[in-house]
Amino acid sequence: METLEIKVSSEILEQIPGFKLGVIEYRNITIEHSPQMLKGRLRLFQESIYFDLEKNNVTNLPGIQEWRNIFKKTGKDPNRYRHSAESLFRRVQKQNYLSSVQSAIDINNFFSLQYQVPIGIYDLDLIQGSVEIRIGKEGEEYLGLNGRKNSLERLILSSDLGGPFGSPFVDSERTLVTYDTKDAIQIIYLRPSTDLENAEKLTKSLMEMFTQIHGGEASFRILGCQ
Repeated sequence: METLEIKVSSEILEQIPGFKLGVIEYRNITIEHSPQMLKGRLRLFQESIYFDLEKNNVTNLPGIQEWRNIFKKTGKDPNRYRHSAESLFRRVQKQNYLSSVQSAIDINNFFSLQYQVPIGIYDLDLIQGSVEIRIGKEGEEYLGLNGRKNSLERLILSSDLGGPFGSPFVDSERTLVTYDTKDAIQIIYLRPSTDLENAEKLTKSLMEMFTQIHGGEASFRILGCQ
């Protein structure tokens, strides 16, 4: 299958030593309501995290901390712009547990909590041309899944011919994965401290669980500093 061309900007690679992404492409998948197994695991895992956070601050978790530091390095205040994994953990800390949305989003949330990293998933048919992972410019914004216009200036983002569509802060509505999605691409914003072997293991593990539930074919790669 033809793979989507994705390039990481030299600015990111220079500013963030060890920066790397796990990229998974899926074809001929079927997105449905989540199976009970996934719903149950997501709920139990959140309850476990809630009890762990009674003795620990969210910002002390290593993955959360690493991505806060990345936001600082690119010039975005991590207290005002919390990356998506931190936002999930803060919800769980308040016992505002994530309810099931649909199978693709639920897997994203499960693995984001498990590995303490942001993860985005996008409908491949809604992406226009090749993709660049870069730092947002002044004035760039999009309508996000949080229902708001979000400033992308100094944020790491994914952009195609139609402009920015994804970020470890919040993704746009434009490339949202729905029940109609047949082909998708998943981006795991790995911790820079993760070595290549573990980056591949983590990415492969997510890919295998995703295809176990959604069927289809998949391939993965690691981009960035290796």
